[in-house]
Amino acid sequence: MQSDISSELDKVIASNHPDPFQVLGPHVLEDDPSSIIVRAFIPLADSVRIVSQGQKRYMYKMRKEGLFEIIVDNDAQAYDYFFEATCCNKDIRIFHDPYLFPVQLSDYDQHLFNQGCHYNIYEKIGAHIREINGIKGCIFRVWAPNARRASVIGNFNYWDGRCHQMRNVGSSGIWEIFIPGICQGEIYKYEIKTSQGNIIEKSDPFQFHGELPPKSASVVWAIDDYKWEDQAWLKKRERTSLADQPFSIYEVHAGSWQRDPANPERQPNFVELAETLIPYVKRMGFTHIEFMPIMEHTREESLGYHSSGYYSVTSRYGLPQDFMYFVDKCHQNDIGVILDWSPSNFPPDGHSLVKFDGTSLYEHGDSVQSDYPEPQLLQFNYGRKEVVNYLIANGLFWLDKFHVDGIRINNVTSILYPGSEGSQKITPAHKEDIDAIEFIKHLNSIIHKYYPDAALIAEESNSFYGITQPVDQGGLGFDFKWNLAWKNDVLSYFCRDPFYRKYHHNNLIFPLHYSFTERHILPFTHHDVVNGKGSFLEKMPGDQWQRFANLRALYLFLWTYPGKKMLFMGGEFGQYSGWNFKSSLDWHLLEESPYHLSLQHYLENLNDIYRANSPLWESDHDPEGFQWLDIRNVDNSIIAYSRFNRDRSSHIICLLNLTPQLHHEYKVGVPEEMSYRELLSTDRAEYGGSDVYNSEIMEAKDEPYAGAPYHVVISVPPLAGVILQPLKS
Repeated sequence: MQSDISSELDKVIASNHPDPFQVLGPHVLEDDPSSIIVRAFIPLADSVRIVSQGQKRYMYKMRKEGLFEIIVDNDAQAYDYFFEATCCNKDIRIFHDPYLFPVQLSDYDQHLFNQGCHYNIYEKIGAHIREINGIKGCIFRVWAPNARRASVIGNFNYWDGRCHQMRNVGSSGIWEIFIPGICQGEIYKYEIKTSQGNIIEKSDPFQFHGELPPKSASVVWAIDDYKWEDQAWLKKRERTSLADQPFSIYEVHAGSWQRDPANPERQPNFVELAETLIPYVKRMGFTHIEFMPIMEHTREESLGYHSSGYYSVTSRYGLPQDFMYFVDKCHQNDIGVILDWSPSNFPPDGHSLVKFDGTSLYEHGDSVQSDYPEPQLLQFNYGRKEVVNYLIANGLFWLDKFHVDGIRINNVTSILYPGSEGSQKITPAHKEDIDAIEFIKHLNSIIHKYYPDAALIAEESNSFYGITQPVDQGGLGFDFKWNLAWKNDVLSYFCRDPFYRKYHHNNLIFPLHYSFTERHILPFTHHDVVNGKGSFLEKMPGDQWQRFANLRALYLFLWTYPGKKMLFMGGEFGQYSGWNFKSSLDWHLLEESPYHLSLQHYLENLNDIYRANSPLWESDHDPEGFQWLDIRNVDNSIIAYSRFNRDRSSHIICLLNLTPQLHHEYKVGVPEEMSYRELLSTDRAEYGGSDVYNSEIMEAKDEPYAGAPYHVVISVPPLAGVILQPLKS
């Protein structure tokens, strides 16, 4: 038996023991049950005293490497002790024995995680401040099934992985240790000894907070202490469905929306953004803010899409509670919050998920090329249940702990078709990943089970069937899909000189053929203005007046076409240059040119009209809610259409003239014989136009025109759109 103990102690000293609790801490002597032996491995200690019931006794240094032991009476007080260690640098450290505490993770928790269905696993794995038997500290858990040894390292143990070696809990692959005295703000990492004997340091995949990059240590942080005041919003959200509500999204990069001119290098935190961004979005009339990824990431050039800390808000923008405060204030102002999320792949940051325990644990091991100037990315292994659990629980985490209202999943195409990252076209070599498809279905089903009112949005560039069909009907279960094909066709059209637009008239007409195949969001996003692509204003042809006129017409088409709305920040006031994540938007333009201020005012009014008129959003996904009125006036590049609400009790007429030609006495078909008034002309002087509009009430004539049984006669302004509203009798 003595040789067995000696062998086990050798493993501890060599940092190779899968369960150092077997020999460290208190153990009843087999040949003398009235006594216990207490062992401690403190490599940096010259001497150690055990202190119990006010008595202090020196422990015997049985190994020069720092192994100490002492035999004490086995009574009720024997387990109530702490150590006083004199370190080799003469520091004296007082601490409770971390090897005194039994396993805290239940067998059931282990089983659920290994089966891939522990949906709040973030409450168990990671670093959690706890009190056990009256002793305060932090319990650490990490999943590293192929590691020879796992330890917690930090300033508290001089970053020495020998000091706090963890136990491997059962066959789960989870390692655990409770370290007394660790409190909020302590930085730490995991030191992993691989099966080959290599030592690697990793940040916590479940960290709630991390050091400011480029530093990469995790930070012990509690996130359950925030007092929420958004109950009214959450109850309202339960009663409504975004599918038949106004849904107008303002896409934001938190670090570059608006910086302090006095310190333009500093990125704002979420408390500051709450005081500036929220009032602005409310004034502009958007219903939701969508943030580009705010999860921790190392490289700013990735724009957050290469996450290294999936469970932590990047420390660039403050503390986790700062983001909770922001979301809370949004909800109190009737604004929803959507997060971009990237479960498709992750970067090969050495401190993060890659080769986490020395093996391809989270990843397939196959690399895929990034769109950004970054090293190759790694695809998640969707065939591994624990990896699927990690990702699904992460989606739930942001809804649970941060009360966000939806998640937009980045690049679903690369999830469904491994190796297609950055591809605009799926080739025969890009085969569907069955495990990935099941992951998506599992994810959406579980999120809808626990948060049925949350919006799940897919960015999917292929024509995969049933993106927004329910899972039980053979679909993937998303609520909305970005209509990228519509966006590409429409932008391609509007970027052309008006003289040539008649040759591309079908760009505006054909997209209706697929507009109702899914529940769509019409996305004008950061993708369209990054990496030298130019701003939305820059894309428009013509001189300054024509560019702004074209942009106003484009936005009217976006806001009146079937589908929910999305616009990237800066587009609302006509940002001149393409977006640069390293600097603030060009807010000074609002003071330098009336065109920018007028465009901003126009977007504000357009959002107001959108929210106030149910035909523009109630039947977005129903072909009965849309009717072409005129698509044949190709030479003049004019189109007209009508939008209806659900029961067709109300409608709106929209007309777009996409050449600089002014038309008077122009016939517009209408579906009913009644009076109409002009609700909006994008050519009004207050918006920067030439001020052609229709001030008089228009009476419908009982004479068919184009695709309608009646018509009205109006003046059609140049490069502009108009909205007509029926007058109720």
